[in-house]
Amino acid sequence: MLRRLMPCRPAASHAPAAFRRTGTLLTAFAGIGLLAACSSGDRSDNGLTAPRNHLLAEDRGASGGDAELKGGVNAYLWRATLDTLSFLPVSTADAEGGIILTDWYTPPAAHDERFKVTAFILDKRLRSDALRLSVFRQIKQGDEWVDTPPAPNTASDIAARILSRARKLRADNGNRDS
Repeated sequence: MLRRLMPCRPAASHAPAAFRRTGTLLTAFAGIGLLAACSSGDRSDNGLTAPRNHLLAEDRGASGGDAELKGGVNAYLWRATLDTLSFLPVSTADAEGGIILTDWYTPPAAHDERFKVTAFILDKRLRSDALRLSVFRQIKQGDEWVDTPPAPNTASDIAARILSRARKLRADNGNRDS
């Protein structure tokens, strides 16, 4: 929806008309410059900007162009962790450091509790001790959220699913470690 930038009747201004026109021209040139900056990027033959690789589409390092993770983490564990935690809103994901932080998630069936997960991938090898998970749970009491420990097996159940998924990804890749 378009909005009017100026009132219907011009307001009385103390600046001369030449200065008002100059200000309008400068604003127009600044707007054109901003629009030109938005269109930078690799263009294909049809004139459209080529899509950028996204973290969830492929594993990429911080450089954005390398096919392998450069940090000290296992790419299968990284991908499996993202896949397994995909129902949670991801707050931060650092592929080189092997850290995935999720935001609070409230299950549809329980409006008075929420969960948050922190995952650390600690090694380049596909091993169970290369994955460390922390699960946080809060319940609503009145108008405030109160920290409550999750069920004792929650983190280990999630870790088992991540490890199972990572092994499947590795098997699908011909059991190669790269």
